[in-house]
Amino acid sequence: MTTTSIPVTAPPSEFERVKANSNFLRGTIVEGLADPITGAISDDDNKLLKFHGSYLQDDRDLRDERRKQKLEPAFTFMLRARLPSGVVTPAQWLVFDQIAREHANGTLRITTRQTFQWHGIIKRNLKPTIAAIHASLAGTIAACGDVVRNVVSTANPIESAAHAEAYALATMLSNELAPKTHAYHEIWLDGEALVSEPKLAKPPVKDHEPLYGPTYLPRKFKIGLAIPPLNDVDVFAQDLGLIAIIEGGALRGFNVAIGGGMGVTHGDDSTYPRLGSLIGFITPDQLLTVAEAVVTVQRDWGNRSERKHARLKYTLDHRGLDAFKAEMESRLAFALAPVRPYSFDHNGDRYGWVQGHDGQWHLTLHIESGRLADVGERRWLTGLRELAKVHTGDFRMTCNQNVIVANVAAGDRTRIDAIVREHHLDGYLQQSGVRRHAVACVALPTCGLAMAESERYVPELLPKLESLLDRHGLIEAPILLRLSGCPNGCSRPYLGEIALVGRGPGRYDLRLGADFRGERLNQVYRENIDEAAILDALDPLFARYAAERTATEGFGDFLLRAAVLAPLPSRRIASQVVA
Repeated sequence: MTTTSIPVTAPPSEFERVKANSNFLRGTIVEGLADPITGAISDDDNKLLKFHGSYLQDDRDLRDERRKQKLEPAFTFMLRARLPSGVVTPAQWLVFDQIAREHANGTLRITTRQTFQWHGIIKRNLKPTIAAIHASLAGTIAACGDVVRNVVSTANPIESAAHAEAYALATMLSNELAPKTHAYHEIWLDGEALVSEPKLAKPPVKDHEPLYGPTYLPRKFKIGLAIPPLNDVDVFAQDLGLIAIIEGGALRGFNVAIGGGMGVTHGDDSTYPRLGSLIGFITPDQLLTVAEAVVTVQRDWGNRSERKHARLKYTLDHRGLDAFKAEMESRLAFALAPVRPYSFDHNGDRYGWVQGHDGQWHLTLHIESGRLADVGERRWLTGLRELAKVHTGDFRMTCNQNVIVANVAAGDRTRIDAIVREHHLDGYLQQSGVRRHAVACVALPTCGLAMAESERYVPELLPKLESLLDRHGLIEAPILLRLSGCPNGCSRPYLGEIALVGRGPGRYDLRLGADFRGERLNQVYRENIDEAAILDALDPLFARYAAERTATEGFGDFLLRAAVLAPLPSRRIASQVVA
């Protein structure tokens, strides 16, 4: 299915007007922050604030009561860091932890793009919080907005020298493709330069965005780099997916996939999830120029009239994949080489200790829904803070919302394990297969788009699913579970073997049939049903899976083989290749 054709004469959207008039993302943010009358900022400035890494939110649990009291909503800000490939030093972790406790709601949240979000920051604390993040040698620019977002990569890049090289290239992409506007340090840092830039004597009279132009991209743009056999970044969900080809222990280059995207609008068949299409192979030295070509064609061809159709996936399906590739190669002045063979076998995380090529050890911990908080015996925020105080390596966030304590010397493992046990961070040792592979978005109460619970529903749902699975002897079976409070797809629900996509309070679409490798989308099995109907639908399917599966067959693969679900069209299968 393709998007509805939008006439070229259609006027730009309101969001495009805001960007065009923003003076390279400045708007009136400074004036809005200084306004003491309200805890909010204007709608136009809120649109621009996304490019600086923040969203205005309010506590939806309190909306009705505050309305009755004739009070404005309980406005706060979400702030997101830009952390290429999700790498954090212990010193940075301690700063981020302090921000969570002193300026936010007392929690840190690991996102599905290998970074952190802080929730509950009031307006007067927003500028000092961004300044503190900057002082730790990190930042928030372009963590949101119509730009290339945080570039993600396979979460354990020190397994081999080739892994380390691939990680370095992903980090290079993230830095090179970031916006160049000086608005960020004018507004938040009083003119101080970003970490990677020389200090400015004074702000420039006029900014220039050599890659983006004054209106940036039509919509957000995501890049992910996967290193087979792990697809832990869900590479085919990215606007630009890079599959590292390692031969003879050396990084030879990347297969390139374009046009992945998860967002959907309920009831609008012109919107849909799409997997990226493979278009060729490139060498490491071609990576930046190819990425810039994909970004600039989308900049020039993308739909700026209808934001629902503005992602790269719709550009490809409207203009044609072959035409897009031809335009891209004309800008490159060279053709991409044929796709090289590769194979994925997994898109989850590998828990526990793994040794790297240099003898160092790396411990992956399971963090339910990515939320680091101190609740009862689960002292996860404190536990990671204590680890950061003694750890001499670094931390690495994963796209499945978990954390790796990386680069641990063999002699330090016992000390690390003791802190993990003390703070009940060792759940990965005995968790069920479905719990270890569950991903959920934030949803209520802070996300303004949420239609149903997601993160807060996981602790209620998982025990019920585990009860069913245990009854059928499947408690250890690895099954990808994704929960989303709305159809926008932040938790990549369309790649879950089982997925719940929120329709309304307590009601979800039940989607089934993705694979365990991130190479096939799922499909709707039941629409707009409650928990009882969800469990009733899954129970007989679990029974059949237990009785009829082959030795290594995943749940999603079984549902297709057993004809519970029909085969999908090629656009929803990642093996589609353009010659």
